[in-house]
Amino acid sequence: MSAVAIILARAGSKGVPGKNIAPVGGRPCIQWTLDHARQARSLTEIIVSTDCPHAATIARQNGATVIDRPESLAHDRATVDDAARHALTLVRDRTGAANSPEHIVILYANVPVRPTGLIDRAIGMLRSTGCDSVQSYQPVGKHHPWWTARVDGDSGTVSPWEGEVLNHNVFRRQDLPPAFIPDGAIIAVTARALMLEVPGVQPGPHAFFGKDRRGVINPHGSVIDIDTPIDLIVAGAMLADASDGTVASRESRVASGSAEVRTEAKSRTPN
Repeated sequence: MSAVAIILARAGSKGVPGKNIAPVGGRPCIQWTLDHARQARSLTEIIVSTDCPHAATIARQNGATVIDRPESLAHDRATVDDAARHALTLVRDRTGAANSPEHIVILYANVPVRPTGLIDRAIGMLRSTGCDSVQSYQPVGKHHPWWTARVDGDSGTVSPWEGEVLNHNVFRRQDLPPAFIPDGAIIAVTARALMLEVPGVQPGPHAFFGKDRRGVINPHGSVIDIDTPIDLIVAGAMLADASDGTVASRESRVASGSAEVRTEAKSRTPN
């Protein structure tokens, strides 16, 4: 069963202009994601969907197939699945339906830090379980939903986000039940799910995940996605000793908690 990576590298960005090609750890940000994909044993092809000429040049230098993203899919209201579906459709036109990939790995070009082997882990789960999609998650840590609250902007009155008791009456982080949030490191889907061919799935922005959704859990702080200028600083520090392409120093920095300043994952548009 073949699997391809589709790296999304939209040129525009409001938070960090040009983030996909911004220098991180001495290299363009997209280069790290290209390296992650090249190191994966499960992938048969790497595709970069972009409207950025510089990102396209870097992709070609790394042996990736470049798909020119149309303007209609390159604005900040376009969706991740629309961009990935466009790329897969063009791949199918080239290979024919019989030879088209069965599994699609969606990677964001603005994620320079990922755990080693994550792509193979996600594809392995997709294949072994027969599920429709696998997404990566991290523990929410102290930003737990039980500790969220409503604060009135005028009076300053604080009330629980849900339930009757503030913080669910839990005041030690160790006593919170496990909760996880998507970290943006990977989305692996079947071609059927991406093309919205799985029966029984309700229409909506997450329909491309299909019906049987699974998750892989990454350590807290092990993924950095570039959404704010401070993310560039954190990622650069973590990757400073990994400019030769090795990942051991990066993971040791994660283990030591160097990414604690990282903000939690946000809602995503195609990168």
